[in-house]
Amino acid sequence: MGEPLVGVIILNTNRKEDTLACLSSLQQCQYSNLIVWVLDNSSTDGSVEAIRNEYPHTRIIQLTENKGYAGNNNVGISTALEAGADWIFVLNEDTILESHSISNLIQFGISNSKAGILGPLVYHFDEPFTVQSAGGIITKGWQAIHIGQNEQDQGQFSQPAQVDWISGCAIMVRRKVIEQIGGIDERYFYYWEETEWCIRSRSVGWQVWVVPQAKIWHKGVQRNYQPSPNVTYYAARNRLLTLSKHHAPLADRLSVNFSLLRTLLAWSLLPRWRNKKFHRNALLQGMLDFYSNHLGARRKIKMLE
Repeated sequence: MGEPLVGVIILNTNRKEDTLACLSSLQQCQYSNLIVWVLDNSSTDGSVEAIRNEYPHTRIIQLTENKGYAGNNNVGISTALEAGADWIFVLNEDTILESHSISNLIQFGISNSKAGILGPLVYHFDEPFTVQSAGGIITKGWQAIHIGQNEQDQGQFSQPAQVDWISGCAIMVRRKVIEQIGGIDERYFYYWEETEWCIRSRSVGWQVWVVPQAKIWHKGVQRNYQPSPNVTYYAARNRLLTLSKHHAPLADRLSVNFSLLRTLLAWSLLPRWRNKKFHRNALLQGMLDFYSNHLGARRKIKMLE
C-alpha cells in the first residue's frame, strides 16, 4: 500500500509573498503523495500569476464569492475529496512547514485509526522557539484556549497528546471524518469554526491529537497580537452559536451570557474602557445577531456611538 494522498488547501487573499513562502516550504517537505490547491479570493496583487510562474504544479481555484474561512475552504475540501484525497490539510498561507511535518502527521494517523483530526506543534514565526499552540482546550466556561501559548519550548510538548481542538492555521482531517460529519459549518464564516469542527468530530467518537513531531511556524498571531473588533464580533456570536449547536447545559449558557453582558457594560460605562467603543459595538452586534439568527458574514450596520 502506498502513501495516503494528502490534499493541501491554502486560502490566499492578496498575500502573494506569504503564499509563495508557504509553497516553498511545502516543496521541501519529505512527503511525495500530495496535491496542493490554492484558493484565490479575488486577489489583485498578482498572486495567481506569481504562483503559476513559480509553482506550475500547484492547482489554483479562483473563488467568485467570499464565504469566509469556513465557506472558502469548503470549496477546496470538496475538490480534494473528489480527487481522492485520504487526508485534507487546511493550511494558512502565512505558515512555514518543517520538512518532515506532513510525514510525521500521516505516520501518526496511520498508527492510530481513531485519530480523526491532527495538528502540528505551532510556533510563533518571529520567535521560532516559542509555542503559539500545542492544540487547544475548551474550558468549563466554553472558552477556547491555546495550550502552551507563549511558552518557551523546553521539550514539555514532546509526545502526541489528545486535545479538544486544533488551531485552524494547520489542521489535518481524515477523509472518513468529513464523510461522516461534513465540512466546516459555513454559518461561522470566520472564528470558532475549526473548534466546532473538532467538537463535532469528537461527538461521534473520533479523537483529536496534536503531534509535536510535526512543526510549523505561523506569522499571523504574534505574542503582542491585538484582535480587531471583527474578531470580537465573531468570537462572541460564534461562541454562542457553538453553545446552542452542541446543546450546552442551561447553566453554561446563562454563565456565558452573563459574562458577555458584564463585559459589554464595563466597556460602555467605565471611563478606563473608553477606547473599547468599537469592540463594545462589535460585541453587542454579535450577541444581537446570534439571537436574531443573522449568521455568516458580519453585516455592516450603524451602531450607537
